[in-house]
Amino acid sequence: MSSHDIVLRRAGGADARAAADVWLRSFTAALPSVRRAHDDADVRAWFSRVLVPQYETWVAVADSGVVGLLVLNGGELKQLYLDPSWRGRGLGDQLMALAKQRQPDGLVLWTFQVNEAAQRFYERHGFIAVQRTDGLRNEEREPDVRYVWQPPEVTPSEKRDRPRA
Repeated sequence: MSSHDIVLRRAGGADARAAADVWLRSFTAALPSVRRAHDDADVRAWFSRVLVPQYETWVAVADSGVVGLLVLNGGELKQLYLDPSWRGRGLGDQLMALAKQRQPDGLVLWTFQVNEAAQRFYERHGFIAVQRTDGLRNEEREPDVRYVWQPPEVTPSEKRDRPRA
């Protein structure tokens, strides 16, 4: 199955556990050296009580179930995780395109400095690293980096030439 066979949709309460399980598998695969601040049960509770009901949470669904997730809080990209078996298949690109569509004025996010694959992904999508920290302000106490994406400047002539809806 390719990423073209994926359905992206808003998450509902019934998706919380599956989305949390994707997060858990992805975190374990991508960040083996990072100490998680919360156990599996706490992560699942966080998804069902906080992320899904309080934030703009999207899931990527394949025949096998939820295989990716995106969480936005206004212009902050809070979470973008894929099931490890879906990495490198274009699904992350689809979720990033959705994030930019939902927040066309720009996005900010944090990622761990040790997660070089994520940094390459974000940079490929036009994000710029603007701050690095020692990690003392995150629960994992892991050095992190803040990224910002701004849409390309639109010139007055481009605005004038755009078709009106």
